[in-house]
Amino acid sequence: MQRDQQAGSGKRSSFYQEITDKIVAELEQGRVPWVQPWGAVKTALGLPQNAATGRHYTGINILILWDAAVARGFATQRWLTYRQALGLGGHVCAGERGTTVFYADRFVPHTERERAAEAGEEPEAIPFLKRFTVFNVAQCDGLPEQVAGNLVARSEPDVEPDAEALIAATGADFRIGGTEAVYVPNGDFIRVPPQAAFFAPIDYYRTCFHELGHWTGHKSRLGRDQSSGFGSALYAREELVAEMASAFVCASLGIVPTVRHADYLGSWLAVLREDNRAIFRSASAASKAADYVLALRSEGAAA
Repeated sequence: MQRDQQAGSGKRSSFYQEITDKIVAELEQGRVPWVQPWGAVKTALGLPQNAATGRHYTGINILILWDAAVARGFATQRWLTYRQALGLGGHVCAGERGTTVFYADRFVPHTERERAAEAGEEPEAIPFLKRFTVFNVAQCDGLPEQVAGNLVARSEPDVEPDAEALIAATGADFRIGGTEAVYVPNGDFIRVPPQAAFFAPIDYYRTCFHELGHWTGHKSRLGRDQSSGFGSALYAREELVAEMASAFVCASLGIVPTVRHADYLGSWLAVLREDNRAIFRSASAASKAADYVLALRSEGAAA
């Protein structure tokens, strides 16, 4: 039993290291995984989606699938497993190579339940990481048109009203002024320069979504630790979360993500080199932050 657990732990560790090494290599070459060259490729902008269930992939899987779609020239962000393709009446084309994604969860073994019951304690859950293979719908044949079809790209003038509506729907305390964008946890407010101060008007929205990423971490919302100051590893992790959260929100609206704080690149690399699970945790936190912001849009529409 102990040997099996050790083998499982070693396998999980290799998963983490494999992905971390790849992302570190990208960053070392000046390529940011959550900012793809969307204008130079035919891949549609958006969050990757399961073609069978309609659910969006989250966390580290967004980065993995974005990278695979761009690197292999897929036009769509829709993915499914081999069995899901068959279930929809199609099939994966012969010779196609899938993309590995990950599913993380926790479980309580039967022996742990028994031990905890005897000791009168709460049982401890064991984390597990499972990998499975998905295929882009472009690698399949015979799928229904509504599944295989591509998303239509949107222009910046089309997305700006949606961006404005989303910012308003959050109810966040936005204060316009100054020369730098910042979220102040103690006062729970965001300050951003006026839109006219940005080189491109769309950068105003990218910046707003970055600061909203920080805003979600307040103790009254998702409760991330935002107590450390500039230069600390915790500060770098929080900036990484906000960067990816902004990218995820932007992509969902049809806004091309960009790097808002490239000066943190060195600190991000230090964090990832020290902890091979850091990018998994940060991507997960960024997904939760983006989902939190985007859900407010739905709540506002319902109201």
